[in-house]
Amino acid sequence: MSELSMEANEAARASALRMRARPRRLRLSPAMRDLVRENALSPADFIYPLFIRHGSDLQLPIESMPGQYQWTLDRLPAEVQAIAALGIRAVILFGIPARKDLCGSDNFSDSGIIPRAIRVIKDAAPDLVVISDMCFCEYTDHGHCGLINTPGSVHFDPNLPLGYLLNDATLELLGRASVVHARAGADIIAPSGMIDGMVAAIRDSLDIEGFTRVAVMSYATKMASVMYSPFRDAAESPPSFGDRKQYQLDPANRREAMREIALDVKQGADMLLVKPALPCLDILSEARRQVDLPLAAYQVSGEYAMVHAAAMQGWLDLEAVALEQLISIKRAGADMIISYFAKDAVSWLARA
Repeated sequence: MSELSMEANEAARASALRMRARPRRLRLSPAMRDLVRENALSPADFIYPLFIRHGSDLQLPIESMPGQYQWTLDRLPAEVQAIAALGIRAVILFGIPARKDLCGSDNFSDSGIIPRAIRVIKDAAPDLVVISDMCFCEYTDHGHCGLINTPGSVHFDPNLPLGYLLNDATLELLGRASVVHARAGADIIAPSGMIDGMVAAIRDSLDIEGFTRVAVMSYATKMASVMYSPFRDAAESPPSFGDRKQYQLDPANRREAMREIALDVKQGADMLLVKPALPCLDILSEARRQVDLPLAAYQVSGEYAMVHAAAMQGWLDLEAVALEQLISIKRAGADMIISYFAKDAVSWLARA
């Protein structure tokens, strides 16, 4: 061996003695990687969204969300039984009423589309946790998340601008609708309109009517995001004028998001939700650090549609990207994930 080779070997041995920490030791085989994995996905992590409409024998594809559908009530039993058979423990419901009006009356009617759907689901899959999304955008003829200041309406306030969302009057309707959904069998009410005081109003209304067992999962930080566009097609709920920036959060504001979370905790929320998921991983992580309540994250329609669009072009592997995104959401602190990928993800995980 040459003198140069001997010197190189001595240098390598000296380096090895100095470098005692070698993280790669724990990455050398699939079994070792599984053994030290900090986070894992399971069927119980997922909540599956369902869009439900009036009509019969319909499973209408949603063009901007491949693999997603609007369901009529008669098609629901088979679908929710299939969801439950996968091990998914919860669904969240969004309604498309036959008729919309100024105050979204279908949402607080016992014969409204979602109260009827809750009863159908509870009959078909009694152990499935049913979450009722509590907002008015799908039910109002103007597409906003509550009552709008409109001349001639019983709630008109001449001191407020036309088109202004009437916060406190909307709270009354949120409480009323929540009681109707709880009476139908909802396990969780999920207020999503970012209306000030919505958690307290719903909690008080439920408790007064004896529904103390029904939980409230607040959309505590719902950004005014452009990522919701496919959902608005699915739920047929785009605003007919303006936008929702007067009540949804500015995506630039992290500290404001944490204030909203703190307010909802004080008002009695049982669970908190961050939406959209991937653009808000910093907020999700900070919420996990500050709050002990269960945290949900909503991987929204735009996140879902982008992955599908890229996969259709052959630019990304749909399964690999979706699973990487989902584990990233869990790693950031989510205890549960609302995702349109939920059914597929469970099947992919079972093959892994």
